[in-house]
Amino acid sequence: MKAAIRRSYGSPDAIRIEDIEKPIPNENQLLIKVHACTVNRTDCAILSAKPFIMRFLLGLLRPRKIILGTDFAGEVVSVGANVRSFSMGDGVYGFNDSGLGSQAEYTLTTIDNLFPIPEEVGYHQAAASLEGAHYAYTFIHKVNIQSGQKVLINGATGGIGSALLQFVRQFDVEITATCNTKNIELVRSLGADKICDYTQEDFTKGGDTYDFIFDTVGKSTFGKCKSLLKENGIYISSELGPYSQNVFYPLLTSFSGKKVIFPIPYPVRETIPYIRNLLKSGKFKPVIDRSYVLEDIGQAYEYVRQGLKTGNVLIDVVPNKQ
Repeated sequence: MKAAIRRSYGSPDAIRIEDIEKPIPNENQLLIKVHACTVNRTDCAILSAKPFIMRFLLGLLRPRKIILGTDFAGEVVSVGANVRSFSMGDGVYGFNDSGLGSQAEYTLTTIDNLFPIPEEVGYHQAAASLEGAHYAYTFIHKVNIQSGQKVLINGATGGIGSALLQFVRQFDVEITATCNTKNIELVRSLGADKICDYTQEDFTKGGDTYDFIFDTVGKSTFGKCKSLLKENGIYISSELGPYSQNVFYPLLTSFSGKKVIFPIPYPVRETIPYIRNLLKSGKFKPVIDRSYVLEDIGQAYEYVRQGLKTGNVLIDVVPNKQ
């Protein structure tokens, strides 16, 4: 089978498409034929092992897992003897932020990382509904959103931001979202009440105040946003922040009015069923920017790494069968 492989940490130039032996599931595993997967911010972090702390999970000097990929959508082609909840031919999808080796024609997994794709959802949509939406779930479940409140989402067109905007739209709140000029209509269609074009203005210079500021791209700081928070407002960022400040601020602000919360992700057994229900009901439609074939995956990584994507970037492992 073909797989996207890197044997050292680095840039997209380190990725090679190699022919390797197709894996065989043990009694507790399933073999999945991958139809689609994404290249996302988590994948880029795993490729480069940045921040450095990731090396303690991935391998200190070199990666323990050489096949890239954290998510997938595909079909079950082989089932271990102890597996009862899935059968051959089932459409399935899954995510694991430590890596699944899923940027390949086949991947092995266990039922812990596996969920049935809703019948009305295709492989593209399923793959695009995982990584970003998983982290977006964390934002809204770390706080208690109430009717009438005001929420600002910084970076509303990324994988996390585009999902988060749709999740927050379920609440009776006023949403301000930042984006660039070309995505204004998209952000409006996803549910933003007010839009700040960051190419024209700095949202931190605005006069409004908010109950929650969700920075899904980590391009601001609590210091810059503090004056925009209401008395008991909360700031959450998807990134560690300068000098990892967002890890320490929750302790420093725990006894003050305005607080920082660090969004430690929930387990996928909690996040994906929630996302799946929204997919089934049509309340969540993942945004897809573009797709690449597996042989061009290095280009996909470069595009994502540059921060250019809108929503999700897909890899068509089985082209034209979505």
